[in-house]
Amino acid sequence: MHHRTVGELMTRPVVQAPREMPFKELVGLLTENDVTAVPVVDGSGRPIGLVSEADLLRKSAGQTDPSGLLPVPRLEAWERAKAEGARADALMSAPAVCARPEWTVVEAARVMSDRNIRRLPVVDETDKLLGIITRGDLLRVFLRHDDAIRDEIERDLLRRTLRLAPSAMTVDVREGEVTLNGSVEARSLIPVIVRLCRSVDGVVSVTEHIAYGTDDTGGAATAA
Repeated sequence: MHHRTVGELMTRPVVQAPREMPFKELVGLLTENDVTAVPVVDGSGRPIGLVSEADLLRKSAGQTDPSGLLPVPRLEAWERAKAEGARADALMSAPAVCARPEWTVVEAARVMSDRNIRRLPVVDETDKLLGIITRGDLLRVFLRHDDAIRDEIERDLLRRTLRLAPSAMTVDVREGEVTLNGSVEARSLIPVIVRLCRSVDGVVSVTEHIAYGTDDTGGAATAA
């Protein structure tokens, strides 16, 4: 089974900013390239942080309201430092949380979820910037055609991996939702099949209607 990697899904080349880039140039960089964030790199091309639209907006949010209607915001020290920053290295969110190109979609998604971040710079073994992966990039695996998902399950999973006869199982895939019908010899094989199907790129859900001949799980014996 082939799982799509970060290296296959990432955007490259990636728009990046040197640490000394001034505020106005950063705004122009985001606007001209139609992106919402860029990695900030050191002189060796290694990401040290990211500057996003949210980081840049702190400069406006930290200012006094010209109309005088809004109270002066109370900012934490780090928020004030960003609001007063003039270069990328003062405005960025740091340190940069990075991914490796060999990571799977699951690995990258878990890091984004755990850290509550929207994107990850992708670096090589020397930590130099290769590309960037976003939440949207990870979701692209769910755009796989149903036929491709079904073929992978039937060919790579059921036949090559589990050595099941083609007549043992039918696989229906609609909008990424997999339905399995058939029978197996041992009951313990059913959760294995379901788990492997769920790991296939593009699968949204798995429903099984699988009978079994022998209950080898210690439960009540039921003939298929």
